[in-house]
Amino acid sequence: MTAWLATTFVSLVLLPPLSLVILLAAGLLVQRRRRRLGLSLIGLATAALYALSTPWAGGVLLKSLEISTPLDPARLETADAIVVLGGGRRLDDAEYGGDTLKGISLERLRYAARLHRESGLPLLVTGGKPGGGLLAEGRIMQRILEDEYGLSPRWVEDAALTTWDNARLSSPLLRKDGVRRIVLVTHSWHLRRAVPLFEAQGLEVVPAGIQFSRTRVDDVFDLLPTPAGLRDSTFALHEWLGILWYKLRSIFA
Repeated sequence: MTAWLATTFVSLVLLPPLSLVILLAAGLLVQRRRRRLGLSLIGLATAALYALSTPWAGGVLLKSLEISTPLDPARLETADAIVVLGGGRRLDDAEYGGDTLKGISLERLRYAARLHRESGLPLLVTGGKPGGGLLAEGRIMQRILEDEYGLSPRWVEDAALTTWDNARLSSPLLRKDGVRRIVLVTHSWHLRRAVPLFEAQGLEVVPAGIQFSRTRVDDVFDLLPTPAGLRDSTFALHEWLGILWYKLRSIFA
């Protein structure tokens, strides 16, 4: 948990919007003594905030992470199981009376349920309790599948704090039952980081991404800043930062 907190804090500092706030504050502090440098930092922070907040920039950054196209249903016939990765929880949610899933997790779970019904492949759900809480994400996904979809996952992994852990802790459960080829369900921008981690555990992976991005400009609103644009850019930069961290971790492990 300590390592998870440390990496989460570092990512918050390095990613927008906090990184841009720090850059802006630095510009305001130094401009009195070094006016040109201070104004440059302020201008850079402002320009970066504008660019990263546009839907077009967010789409371009997310598209840069995509390694596959939408799943061809015929590929389900060659797989042994479906693995769905958790994407976050809402802790102590008032309307549900406890911990529940964030929208990102629900989107993945819905698609996994659809693929299960199309193929009959058994399901594995994976996710622990990063940040605390009472219920692990894997257990919440199990409960939602049972209560709202009428489905039961064959395997529940409930200790993973990171994508690295998802792969490391799920693979023994799968291999124990003879699973060699999995359909991996997550967002399309997450697959570039997730697929190699499962392959490193000796599994063959069929990517099953959701929410593929677009990069075209349909109207002027795609070039104007929006909260959703900044969110998408932050998601993408978080993924690239995670990929870099995992590469460094594998080198020095």
